Amino acid sequence: MRRIFKNLVKASVCDISPRLAEISVRYKSKPGKRVKITNSNDAFCALYPLFNVDTIDFKEEFLLLLLNRANVILGWFKLSSGGTFGTVVDIKIIFMLALKTNACNLILCHNHPSKNLQPSEADIKITRKVQDAGKLLEIGVLDHLIIASDRSFFAFSDEGLL
Repeated sequence: MRRIFKNLVKASVCDISPRLAEISVRYKSKPGKRVKITNSNDAFCALYPLFNVDTIDFKEEFLLLLLNRANVILGWFKLSSGGTFGTVVDIKIIFMLALKTNACNLILCHNHPSKNLQPSEADIKITRKVQDAGKLLEIGVLDHLIIASDRSFFAFSDEGLL
């Protein structure tokens, strides 16, 4: 009786395997000078050039900077691009990227087309949610920058909001 049951299980598993989706993970760092972030100004200087100067005044975008344990930049990713009043941030994608790159720290950044650098309640809420999720995975949120096209910025870390 046992032998028949084992054979049935083997057959059903073998039938399913060819239909499974294959997962592929790839991260490749670029050779060259490695940039270390030591303060909010360093983060701003790394992130500001990544925004499109043609759209920064009318379209909100949210970027992620991924750092190693020594706060050297591993890479960056555009999380979302929205409209004039906001953009959506998916926390699962933030941590998928952090885990994929073996990042130890993160810096969040988005622009305010209005040039009003004060964080909104939504900005504060998403920062706290990312921080809370990061604690579980031991991935720190070092800062959250809000930038404007005139090269001004607000840093959560400088204002004691982290």
